[in-house]
Amino acid sequence: MKLLNEYLDHALSFERLAAHEERPEVKAQFEEQAAAYRKLADRAARYGLPAPSPPSQAAG
Repeated sequence: MKLLNEYLDHALSFERLAAHEERPEVKAQFEEQAAAYRKLADRAARYGLPAPSPPSQAAG
């Protein structure tokens, strides 16, 4: 499960970077990296890794 979470975390990080990037060539590279990590996450899930657990809620 840790691996799947890491893939999704990396995808989200690259998506955030792309959203704030102004240079089109760099933005495209970030988007490609995000897509690659999403693809890895999809493959990992297809091969039996369990879905990531939802974020824990802080007790308040």
